[in-house]
Amino acid sequence: MATAAPPAATSGSGSAAAGEKLMKEEVLPPTLASNSQPPNLLDGTTRLYISYICPYVQRVWIARNFKGLQDKIQLVAIDLQDKPAWFLEKVYPPGKVPVLEHNGNVIAESLDLLSYLDANFEGPKLLPQDDPAKQAFADELIGSSDPVIVALFRAGRAAAGAGGDDIGELVAPALDKVEEALGRFSDGPFFLGQSMSAVDMVYAPFVERFKDFFAAAKQYDMTQGRPKLKEWIEELNKIDAYAATWGDRRLQIAAMMSKFGLEIPVA
Repeated sequence: MATAAPPAATSGSGSAAAGEKLMKEEVLPPTLASNSQPPNLLDGTTRLYISYICPYVQRVWIARNFKGLQDKIQLVAIDLQDKPAWFLEKVYPPGKVPVLEHNGNVIAESLDLLSYLDANFEGPKLLPQDDPAKQAFADELIGSSDPVIVALFRAGRAAAGAGGDDIGELVAPALDKVEEALGRFSDGPFFLGQSMSAVDMVYAPFVERFKDFFAAAKQYDMTQGRPKLKEWIEELNKIDAYAATWGDRRLQIAAMMSKFGLEIPVA
């Protein structure tokens, strides 16, 4: 699998809304492999263990940036193809990311970490606090995110196969639900309207990753006929907290190609 270099930090031109203010440039750490020395584990430093090409990680990384926690939560990048023994033995034996080291505890799973960050750290809230309709819709969308992700991966496997499966037909039901959900509130382009929220963080790393992959592998445009989806992706990429987590798109596409057995050279 392709290993992505640290994404280039950005100062960008994101929205000035809460959680979307301009980020100061962040120097991102190198990826640590089996021959790398560990940080001073469980020394009181709060660390988020990540991979630069993992969509589950990206959910939490976006939230960390959105809440302005770059100085409070240190990133530690792990090579998932060549994991350090100390990560498996002393941090998280299952060997998955994202993982948060905080106050002597280790917390995993991306959805749990979104809730944990919101409950335990300062900064803009990831979900609305004073709008019951939006709160209920957020719970509904987050709870039903897995079928959308499963549909995207199923289409990804079809794109890599020799069969005649139509990618558009495979993803249409899931993407049409996303398009419909993006039209629920008229006060902005995001799932809950005006501002990016945890709902966008849950969906976007997968939707945009597969958008780029299908365009490269099959010349299929997921946004065609879905104007709200197209606008949503465009607006997300104007937000520094989001854009800073992508890095070189060519490497992200190469990682997806490798995952589905469609290796291509990266220029």
